[in-house]
Amino acid sequence: MPGPCPDTPQPVQGRCGYLEVPENRAAHHSRTIRLTVVVVPAVAKKPGADPVVFMTGGPGGDAIDDMPFLIDAGVNQDRDLIVMAQRGTLHSLPALTCPEIDRFYADSVGLPYDAPSTGRLLVRAAKECRDRLTSEGVELSAYNTTENAADFADLRRALHLNRWNVYGYSYGTDLALTYLRRHPEGIRSVAIDSVVPPQIVSLPWTWDSAQEGIGAIFKACADQPRCHARYPDPARTLTQQVRRLEAHPLTVTVPPPSGGDPVKVVLDGGALINLLVANAVPAVDVPAALDELAHGNPTRFAQARAAGATAAVGEFAHGLTQSVACAEWVPGYSQTDLLAAGRRAFPGFPDSVLAQAPQLPFEKDVCRVWNVPDRTAVQRVTTTSNTPALTLSGTFDAKTGASWGAYAARTLHRSTAVLIPGIGHWVVPQSPCAADVLTSFLLHPTAPDTSCVAGLAPQPFTITPRLETA
Repeated sequence: MPGPCPDTPQPVQGRCGYLEVPENRAAHHSRTIRLTVVVVPAVAKKPGADPVVFMTGGPGGDAIDDMPFLIDAGVNQDRDLIVMAQRGTLHSLPALTCPEIDRFYADSVGLPYDAPSTGRLLVRAAKECRDRLTSEGVELSAYNTTENAADFADLRRALHLNRWNVYGYSYGTDLALTYLRRHPEGIRSVAIDSVVPPQIVSLPWTWDSAQEGIGAIFKACADQPRCHARYPDPARTLTQQVRRLEAHPLTVTVPPPSGGDPVKVVLDGGALINLLVANAVPAVDVPAALDELAHGNPTRFAQARAAGATAAVGEFAHGLTQSVACAEWVPGYSQTDLLAAGRRAFPGFPDSVLAQAPQLPFEKDVCRVWNVPDRTAVQRVTTTSNTPALTLSGTFDAKTGASWGAYAARTLHRSTAVLIPGIGHWVVPQSPCAADVLTSFLLHPTAPDTSCVAGLAPQPFTITPRLETA
C-alpha cells in the first residue's frame, strides 16, 4: 500500500509504502502489523526486470537506515533495490525497541562486563521491556524467522513480481536461507554476506567465530614482516591482557570517539575480547592497541568502550533480537557446552570470560525472563537448493567466521563461495571488489566474475614506536 517515505537522517529516494501482514499466521484472528517498504530505483537506464530485495542483520537492525550503504556499494546499479523493515524493527508497527536495554548498555560501559551483578541489571532491563511490550499486546513468540520469511514472500506477491534476487547479511543470511528453504518460488538468486547458517547458529558457535576472526588478524600480522617484527606474538599478548584485566579491571575516564564529556569505563577481560569481536578497534590497529595496552596505555580500547555510552536509545529492536535468539539459537545447548566451546577457542582465557557468549552476555538468563517457545525443530534446519547462490565472507570477521560461507555453500549446489582478505563483518560496503562480485553475480548468477579477489591482501598494520612497560 502506498505511503509516505520514512523520516530518516538521510532522505529516502524512492517509492514508499507499507505491507500489512498477520502478526501470527497460525492464529485465525491475528491482528495485523505494518512493515515499511522502500523501492529504490536502479541507476541504469534499462534496469533488469528482477529487482534485489535486501534482508538486514541483527536481528533487530534497521534496514531503512542501511540504504545509504547499499546505494554507495552499487547494489541498485542494474536493478531496483527493495528494502523492507523486518517485523518488530524501528520502521515497523509495532516496533519492538527496548529503551530499557539501551540505557543498560549505556550504563554498562562503567561496569565489569561479565560480573554477575552486571548480568542481573541486564536481565532486569530485559524483563522491563518484555513486560511493557506484552502489556501493549505484542505476541513475542510471533517475532521469529519463520514469520519474517513469510513476510518477504507476501511482499513479492504484493508487488506482483514474478522473480527477484535476495541479498542478506549477518542475521539476514539466516533469514535468506530460511526464506529460500520455505518459499523457493520466485527466487532468481541468493547472495549471503557474513553467513549465519540456521542449522548451526548457537551460543557455542559464537566462540568458534570469534577465534577464527581474531586468529585471522594475528595471522595476517605474522605474514607482514614489519608487523611480525614489531608484534611477534599478539595472540600471547591478548591472552595475557585478558587474564590481567579480568583479575584487576582498569577504570579510566576518556572522551567518547565522537567527542563530548569524558565517560568512566571499566576494562576487564570480557570487555576486551568483546571489543575485538565487535571490531570496535579497526583490525589494522589491533596489534598496536594490544601492545599499547600491555605497556600501560589503554586509550584505544577505553575509547572504543566509551562509544557505547553515546549509542542511540530506542532505535535498535532488542525485542526481535531476544525473540529470535531465545527461540532459535539458545535452546539445546547448556552452559557447560558454551564454556567448553570457549575453552577450545581460547584455552588461556579465564572461565569467567568464556562463560558468556561473545555479543550475547548472560543470554540464558535473559531468555528465562523473555520466555518464548523453543523453535529449533523448525528453524535449525539445513537449506539445500539448486538456486544460484553467492556467499561472501571477510577473513577478519569475528562475529560470523569466514569459514561459515563455504559451510553453507556445501548444500547450495549452484553456488560460488568468495573469501575477501582483511575485511570484517558485512563485506560488500567495505570492499569495492566484493561489491563488484555482487554486481557481476546479479548479472550472471551462475558465473560471476571473481577475478578481482586474486589481487587482494589485508592492509598494512599500524606500527607504533616501542614503549617501555608501565
